[in-house]
Amino acid sequence: MVGAVAGSLITRFRRRRAERRPTGPTVAELLLRLVRSSNNGVVVLNRFGDMVLHNRRAETLGLVRDNRADPRARVAAEQVVETDETVEIDLSPLEARGRQPAAVVGEVRPLGDGFTVTEAVDHSEAARLEAVRRDFVANVSHELKTPVGAIALLAEAVLDAAEDTEEVRRFGSKILHESTRLGTLVTELIALSRLQGAERLPDLNVVEVDAVVREALGRTKLAAERAEITITTDAASGLLVEGDRTLLVTALSNLLENAVAYSPAGSPVSISRRIVDGMVEIAVTDRGIGIAEEDQERVFERFYRADKARSRATGGTGLGLAIVKHVAANHGGEVKLWSMPGTGSTFTLRIPVHHGGTNGAAPQPRQEKVPERASRLVSTSQEQGGTQ
Repeated sequence: MVGAVAGSLITRFRRRRAERRPTGPTVAELLLRLVRSSNNGVVVLNRFGDMVLHNRRAETLGLVRDNRADPRARVAAEQVVETDETVEIDLSPLEARGRQPAAVVGEVRPLGDGFTVTEAVDHSEAARLEAVRRDFVANVSHELKTPVGAIALLAEAVLDAAEDTEEVRRFGSKILHESTRLGTLVTELIALSRLQGAERLPDLNVVEVDAVVREALGRTKLAAERAEITITTDAASGLLVEGDRTLLVTALSNLLENAVAYSPAGSPVSISRRIVDGMVEIAVTDRGIGIAEEDQERVFERFYRADKARSRATGGTGLGLAIVKHVAANHGGEVKLWSMPGTGSTFTLRIPVHHGGTNGAAPQPRQEKVPERASRLVSTSQEQGGTQ
């Protein structure tokens, strides 16, 4: 009888304890999930340098290869066990490995009882941006030194030739040319800085493509007349896009100015508009000198010039196409290039169409395939850009 009662009490006690026990994963299981889901590479080593635990991210970052921790991490772990102090190490790949992370920094921390944890962080993007910044500063310094130095030399020449009216006029016109070039360079640097995120971009509104074309033509009219070049356009399209009118006009003006600057006198330049796969395409075509294939991937880099002598003669800054690329990217679009030396070039600005239609009835889109000659895409995911 007593045994039965005791057994019943024990059973009831165990049942209640089981009911009070929390459901779900244990703390150890949650910690394991945390390690596995971390965006950083994590490796736990014992006092002998053997792996106790690691996640997939550690393999992606190269901290673990062939089921072994990176030798640099193992050496650092031995030091941490001896000193009981955290150590930072460079775990960047010793050789290029395609698209793998290029800059990896690790921190080795003691866990006690001879165990250490190495946490690796991918700093590739920060390193890339720093390299871009350094190149940009170096390029800007070089580009600014040229007109500033020229203005100083010309000013000295004017002072030396103060009694010669003709010489003063000649040097004065050159000073004006260099100062104009310097002003243009500074203006475009400011514009590029804004487009790359230094300032908040303006809100996007519904913009008439035809109005953008008209204004860009107006800006380029004088340069085209000087070069004896006629710019022709197709019929008004009534197309609308979501964008900032000022930025779009600047981008199209830059394309037109390039087309005029790199075309022989009397050659034609044309603008066309259409819809392709939900994107409004504004194409600027010239019959100019064209761009060599090896230069086509680089013309959107800042300060890059395919024809340096021609660019100096036209006063180009090397930033026009960089601005076009960033304007397109900030509108959710892209810029495409087709070119052949001696034949000409076609730059196509592609911006998503406004789905609200146009003034009146929405135009019937011409769903055309992109021409083979315009199929060469210059990706807007590049961190840099420049001009022809």
